[in-house]
Amino acid sequence: MKYIPFILFTVMTNAAAQLMLKHGMMTLGPLTFAGDNPILKVLQIVFSPWIFAGLSVFVISMASHLYVLSKVELSFAYPFLSLAYVAVAVFAYFLFHEDLNAYRIGGIALICIGTVLIAQSGRDKPEQEAALSKDKLQSERSIIQ
Repeated sequence: MKYIPFILFTVMTNAAAQLMLKHGMMTLGPLTFAGDNPILKVLQIVFSPWIFAGLSVFVISMASHLYVLSKVELSFAYPFLSLAYVAVAVFAYFLFHEDLNAYRIGGIALICIGTVLIAQSGRDKPEQEAALSKDKLQSERSIIQ
């Protein structure tokens, strides 16, 4: 449970990167290659300040995720990334006036419920491991005596 803040940092930077990329693409307009030099279009996209910022934040998010993966089980950490969907949907509603209908809200609720269940599954594990280690240490001491 002590790594939850790091996991949430990963989630929020992932969501922020998505929002920056969307804003960057909105400022560039619809992506069409008809009549345009594709190489120039790709360079325009990559060097757009918002796109560049979004890609940079993705790197930070990935570095944070790698740190988390070095500390907790993948099956515990990875499902938390679904919370990025929740953050993106809410922020996109307010920032970009995207639709947030009943189906999306229902899906968001299910994601939140699932994430809470997963978070609860990781709560007892350190305590269980400590109890097992204590039992093992006591049994080793009894063998030595």
